[in-house]
Amino acid sequence: MAHNETPLDSNVPYEPHIGTSRQYWRDIILGVNDGLVSTVLLVAVVVGGGLTADQVLLTAVGGAIAGAISMAAGEYLATKSQTEVLAREIKLEMDHIRDHREMEVNQLRDMLADLAIEGDDLDTAVTIFSSDDDRLLNSMKVMEFGMVDTEERSPYAAMFASGLLFLAGSSTSVLPFAFTDSPTTGLVIASVLTAVGLFAVGVAKSIVTKTNPIRSGIENFAIAGVGGVLGFWIGGLFESAVG
Repeated sequence: MAHNETPLDSNVPYEPHIGTSRQYWRDIILGVNDGLVSTVLLVAVVVGGGLTADQVLLTAVGGAIAGAISMAAGEYLATKSQTEVLAREIKLEMDHIRDHREMEVNQLRDMLADLAIEGDDLDTAVTIFSSDDDRLLNSMKVMEFGMVDTEERSPYAAMFASGLLFLAGSSTSVLPFAFTDSPTTGLVIASVLTAVGLFAVGVAKSIVTKTNPIRSGIENFAIAGVGGVLGFWIGGLFESAVG
């Protein structure tokens, strides 16, 4: 077998990586989970506070819209700011390579040594990665800033993912109050739908992370369940306080 050939094991199938969606899973989980949790908590508080079904519906719709806009705007600004910070760091790194190249090469050597590269291998690696300015810059982008071009996040993709998924998550707490005049019935239905949604999100996450789907679903559901009970209790206290 030639030196550069890789032996194939037909008994071990090749499992591909997630791909270009990898960097947006934070937005996906955060958006839909926040929509599910925050809206059902809002509904629990106002139902506990004695609002009618129509008032709860208006409150839930307003909370869903406000939350989606806030989530989308926050993700856009945060992602764009992070991109701008990294762009500034890369510009500064280019200046360092131009004006303090020896110092940057020494930093590269230290970082490669931290990867357990030693002796002649270390000298060879430093020589290869610092053979020209572009190669040195790319090496420092990865090792000093953890920056890989294919992992860069689009602020627009992050914005739409988080905002739209927030709306989707909040729908489980909005829709029940459009079909019932009983705040209590609406809250029960919303709670059940939200619980199913939270469990489903936990299971979906486990498919990607290769963790236990049942445990992941229960964990996601339990966190919101505690918050929902607390929210209803606070709403009841407020109603009692204001009489």
